[in-house]
Amino acid sequence: MAVKTGAETTRTAEPDLAGLEAGLDALDAVQVRRTPLRDVLVRKVLPPVTAVVLVLAVWKLLVVAGVTDDYKLPDPAAVWHSLRELWLRGTLLDIVWTSVSRGLLGFVAALAIGTPLGLLVARVPFVRAALGPVLSGLQSLPSVAWVPAAVIWLGITDAAMYAVILLGAVPSIANGLVAGIDQVPPLYLRAGRTMGATGARGARHVLLPAALPGYLAGLKQGWAFSWRSLMAAELIASSPDLGLGLGQYLENARTDSDMPGVLLGIALILFVGIAIDLIVFSPLERRVLRGRGLAAAR
Repeated sequence: MAVKTGAETTRTAEPDLAGLEAGLDALDAVQVRRTPLRDVLVRKVLPPVTAVVLVLAVWKLLVVAGVTDDYKLPDPAAVWHSLRELWLRGTLLDIVWTSVSRGLLGFVAALAIGTPLGLLVARVPFVRAALGPVLSGLQSLPSVAWVPAAVIWLGITDAAMYAVILLGAVPSIANGLVAGIDQVPPLYLRAGRTMGATGARGARHVLLPAALPGYLAGLKQGWAFSWRSLMAAELIASSPDLGLGLGQYLENARTDSDMPGVLLGIALILFVGIAIDLIVFSPLERRVLRGRGLAAAR
């Protein structure tokens, strides 16, 4: 039976350590390369464009086949004509900006309220026991249910619009942050306390960065609830004093039995929601994933 000497064991361990160091150096040397423009067009732009073209083609075929009356399903050209008419009158951008500005301002206010609320619920057991079920219930409550109450409380004003947005978005943002904090390994918190990161410093430098993926998911859902809440409020609580937003434009088109205008309003609402996601949240997601070494996942 052969017995390894101490020198032989040392020589055997040296290659293993060298291989480990080489592997760590290789990990450090990995660089995230910028995706070529052609790949971006093929992977990111071509699929949604193809989907839109297919939808328009099926829509046109249904119109040509006469599956229903024209006033129920107008030709795509009629919707395009409505869009062109708004553009030529100079009201298209005003209509879109009226709603987008309200939605963004309401979302920022919801962010300022939902973030500290989520921290309290996640870190204080009594607050969690008291408010956790309430936040979950509010998140499942349709935003449109708040519109009558907000109108009675605040009148048909911008304040009522913002109240509906807050009631719809704050629970989603808070619950997203709570879910993210619940997934933070306890070791991070202990390491932070060891380095003196306690209280507000610990929340800023340890909790929030570690909970960022879940928090970002809550922000995306919060924006979706903000936008949906605002559209519901504009549809129901329409008034000339509020200005013409997308929701009120859609309601006016319904009142006038203008089906091309109705479809145009729906398309514009959908377009804004997709645009905000692509411009704001998708880049944030990619940056967070890249910072965690998951750039290849997006």
